[in-house]
Amino acid sequence: MPTLTKKAKSAVSSAKKVVAKRVSRKVSKPAVLAEGNASVYTMAGKSAGTITLPTELFNAPWKADLVHQVVTGMQANARPVVAHTKDRGEVRGGGKKPWKQKGTGRARHGSIRSPLWKGGGVTFGPRKERIFSVKINRRMRAAALASVLSRKWKDGEIIFVDQIAFAAPKTKDAKQALGAIAKAAKAAGLVEKKGNAAVIAFATKNTNAEKSLRNIGNVLVEEVRNLNPVTILSHRYLVIEHPTESLATLSARLAK
Repeated sequence: MPTLTKKAKSAVSSAKKVVAKRVSRKVSKPAVLAEGNASVYTMAGKSAGTITLPTELFNAPWKADLVHQVVTGMQANARPVVAHTKDRGEVRGGGKKPWKQKGTGRARHGSIRSPLWKGGGVTFGPRKERIFSVKINRRMRAAALASVLSRKWKDGEIIFVDQIAFAAPKTKDAKQALGAIAKAAKAAGLVEKKGNAAVIAFATKNTNAEKSLRNIGNVLVEEVRNLNPVTILSHRYLVIEHPTESLATLSARLAK
């Protein structure tokens, strides 16, 4: 076997260093963890057992670029087109020629509603026909939702409650329930945060609970089937009621 020269040995050594550097730069995929358990609380702040969390919902990698793309797209789709200006053909009046074309010594004009005149139409102004909508693929939306849920769970900002129900709509009872849940879950911001504290997600429509909670300014009431990255990221905590049914609904959304 021929021996390598000093120059060849140096080249081999530098090549090994380059390969090792490239390997170290590769982003390793997160390991799939075993299904974990989460505590479930009652309205009174007591323990109601645990629930097994599906890995597809709460062990997804954080994809900042995807989440940003979906969130900005949803905000663009919800953007109302309000600004609208009228051009010279839409402004009222101006049907008669101000003066004859020639012989007056003045500049020629055909309408007093020309953009050159005060009270005339606007040139290149904003129009209501402008479209801000952005297409968001279904899989992108589902992947962004799973990424946001996983990040919220890792940050300790998701709380599971077995049931939130009231015999009659009463804000006082709702505040007491939120205080008990916040104390049990050690989430003081649930009641102390002045704005955008939590999203209360119900498995199904609950009229009495919605009416009891809607007067609390820092809480938003929503159904689990309507959860989206914009709503979740706009609030600090996510409180999920009837976790078994709710997680089944979310898993079904990802499986479509």
